[in-house]
This record gives sequence, C-alpha cells and structure tokens, in this order.
Amino acid sequence: MPSFDIVSKVDGQALDNAVNVVRKEITNRFDFKDSHVVIDLNKKDYKLNIEVEDDMKLRQLIDVLINRSHKQGIAPEAFDYSKEAVQSGKFLKKEVLVRNGLKQEDSKKIVKLIKDSGIKVQAQINDDIVRVTGKKIDDLQAVIQLCRNANLGIALQYENMRN
Repeated sequence: MPSFDIVSKVDGQALDNAVNVVRKEITNRFDFKDSHVVIDLNKKDYKLNIEVEDDMKLRQLIDVLINRSHKQGIAPEAFDYSKEAVQSGKFLKKEVLVRNGLKQEDSKKIVKLIKDSGIKVQAQINDDIVRVTGKKIDDLQAVIQLCRNANLGIALQYENMRN
C-alpha cells in the first residue's frame, strides 16, 4: 500500500551555513559598519541568539537571515520570531527558535485537514511525523498538494514515498 511521511525538520548543517553566510554579509554591509552585531547558533537546542544596537538593525538582520536561509533550503516558516526583543543595557537581544519536528498540535491540525478533505487516505501520528497511506498514489499526491496549499504556518517536507 503506498505511503509517505509528512515531517518538519531543519538540516543542522544548512542552518549553520546560513548563519555563517549572514555573519559574513553583515560584516561587509555599509549600514552595519562599526556596529555591535552578534549571531550565535545553539545547535543542540536549535536557537539563534541575536544581539544588535537598535530595532531597525534587528529587522534588517532578520530579513537577511530569512533570505540567506531560504537560499540554503530552509523555509522561512521554520523560524519562530514570537519572542519579543529585550533591551539589555545598550543592546537589543532577541531569541529566535528554529522549529525542528512537528509538535503534537501541529500534527493534529494536519490529520484533521486530511480527514476533512474527504480524500480516501489514512493519516496517523507517529512521534513527530504524520504517516499517510492510501490505495492510490494519486490520492497521496492530492494530500501533498492539499498540505502545500493549506498555509498552516509550518515548514513541511514530504519524504519516504513508498509504493
């Protein structure tokens, strides 16, 4: 029976490369000349710690991060900017989480979306993946298209397509 997995994961090496490219670009940009900019990647917790002088530079840095990450194959939805920036002395600090793996509530949203669509497939949650099985590959491709068009706010990948 054909099946595939819906996952949400970020390649650690691609993330590291994106952060290094952002660092290099920021040091070469004129508008960041002689300004305090720190970008630290915690590979274990998938967190970015950003430290800049003001809010305008923070927004510019986030724009550069999104662009460079997208070129490395990381979807912009993989970053969680919900935490507010905190003023610490002269600098503005912000913690950006990188979403790696599907949370339980996101998995439930995906399964509900698939079941409500009426496509004849079964979706089940296994840890941080959603496995979709069906009798026809066309149904599975319809589910992939449904998830892409749903705009769930999370970066999804589709892998392990089996016949």
